[in-house]
Parts: sequence; structure tokens; C-alpha cells
Amino acid sequence: MRSIELVFDDGTESAVRADWARLAEAGLPSLAGHTGASNRPHLTLAAGAELSVPQLHAFDGALPMEAVFSGVQVFAAGRDRYVLARSVVLTAPLGKVHRRLHREIGGAVPLTLPGAWTPHVTLARRVTGEQLGKAMDLLDLRLGGHIVGARLWDSSTKSVTGL
Repeated sequence: MRSIELVFDDGTESAVRADWARLAEAGLPSLAGHTGASNRPHLTLAAGAELSVPQLHAFDGALPMEAVFSGVQVFAAGRDRYVLARSVVLTAPLGKVHRRLHREIGGAVPLTLPGAWTPHVTLARRVTGEQLGKAMDLLDLRLGGHIVGARLWDSSTKSVTGL
């Protein structure tokens, strides 16, 4: 699997990591437990096993940009299991970058295509229904921030390449 992701400035990244830490300290699922060097808060723009990434121009002149957060999202992830994520508003600048990127690449899974994409930053996976209420109470939903870079993650080589 390969993915093209946007990454945040230090302050925004710290705020998301603080969410991860609060969840973990409460004994809840959290991405804080994933200690790999490549694990950092990010916003996935495109993903796919066959993702082709030619010379990209989608980010030219687009970064940095404001990151506008709006509450949380819950995605189904199996029977009584959910993904908890911070919702990211699809602003005009973010939408423009997303559309430009998808005109340049190929092989993206349908859920990451324009019109189907749900922008978010994952906080926890495998959260049970019983844990969702407690998790929600721990999050500070007042968050603003900035997107400052883009990267390519390749799970087969466990590598991150700046874009």
C-alpha cells in the first residue's frame, strides 16, 4: 500500500499527539501506541496498492495552508469496532490540491477520489462502541492548525519520501 499524505506544523501535530496521549492514558485504543518512526499525524489524500506517483505538481504554491478542524468522525471498522478521527473541513484550497493531485496520479482506491473522500486525521482504531463515549469526553475539539508538507508512504519498503 502506498499513500500520499499531508503533514502538519509542530503545534498542530503536538495537539493531535496530545489527543493520542489522553486516549492511551485512559486505557483506550490510540495511535500513541504505534511508535514507528513514520507514524505521525497526517491527512491522507490518496492511497492504493497500485498508486502511481509521477512527478507531482499538485502541491506547487499550495503549501503551507490552513487546516480547519470540525469535531470528530466515527467510521465503522468491523463488528463493534470503529475508527475515531478528527474531521477536517474540505476548504476550497484543500479541495483544489486534492483534485489536482488526483489528475496527476493513478491507482487510488475509490474512497480517496474526489467526491468520495472524507478528510480526517485518525486518532484511534479498533475502538468499541462502549469506549466511544469515554473517548469523546477526552478530546479537546477546539483545534486549528496548518498543513506544511506532503509525503509519500510506502508500506512495502516502510519508507517515507518528502514531496
